[in-house]
Amino acid sequence: MNERLKKIFPNLIIEPKDASPTSTVYKWFLLQNGTKVGIPKQDLTDKDIHLLATFLTPYRANLPHPTKKEIRWQSIVEQSIEHVPTEPLTSYRFVYFSMKEKQIEPLMFKESVQTLFDYEIAILWKNRNEGVFIEEKMGAQDESIPYEQIIDVLMNDLSVNIRFLVGPYLNSYQQASIQYMHILTYAKTAFKYATKAVLKYQEALPYILLEQTDDTFQHHLSEVALQEFATDKDFLQTIRTFLQCNLNISVTAKKLYMHRNSLQYRIDKFIEKTGIDLRQFHEAVTVYFALLANMHKDE
Repeated sequence: MNERLKKIFPNLIIEPKDASPTSTVYKWFLLQNGTKVGIPKQDLTDKDIHLLATFLTPYRANLPHPTKKEIRWQSIVEQSIEHVPTEPLTSYRFVYFSMKEKQIEPLMFKESVQTLFDYEIAILWKNRNEGVFIEEKMGAQDESIPYEQIIDVLMNDLSVNIRFLVGPYLNSYQQASIQYMHILTYAKTAFKYATKAVLKYQEALPYILLEQTDDTFQHHLSEVALQEFATDKDFLQTIRTFLQCNLNISVTAKKLYMHRNSLQYRIDKFIEKTGIDLRQFHEAVTVYFALLANMHKDE
């Protein structure tokens, strides 16, 4: 492989496996045996870089050195590996994470997260602040990783603010590439709307659906469903909380520190003014989407 690449790119250099390339003049790639090769950026076109990335793993010097497992997963999601078994040994899912800049070095983050798992995890970094790791369902174990607890550990021990979008379990490698791209793309959309630190993929779908509609429709939806309440943020927060509490008056009142009768008065007022009965599921769904559209409009 080295010799063939050298013929195409005469200025290619090779780094030892245990060395970390420091020169930013080169674009670095990993061979399957872990060897790093660097090609001067001035010798590469965008087409060359894209082509090389289909059968080599791009390497970033400021990120942890990828393990064999991570190199294999990178090849799977990029569909650049040959003879991948149709079915994996275990079910797996992609978990997107994002952190604020300069909170923690990627290597320390990886080491800290690894202590919370009893098997080797693979992390596919997008940059220093975000990426995807692969959670595997080991054996007959049905318990899910408590990501809220992971956040607590990272926050308390390392003062790291982090958010997770937890994907669905998959049973085939053939689903990996498309789901990997989906979770990277949709995470940005989901966290534009959601305030939760841990978001399930299924919870993100309404945000993703709304994003597919144009601004004109979103504005129309907000006007029709929210009407005169569209600019009353305090009132809308009451309605939003009621929907988030599964239309339960008692739970909502407790969460808002509001008397039950006061809450009931607000709900009745909304129903009277808009003609939309929040107590009916199909009508509540319309209001839910209108609230999301209203949030997007205010950005």
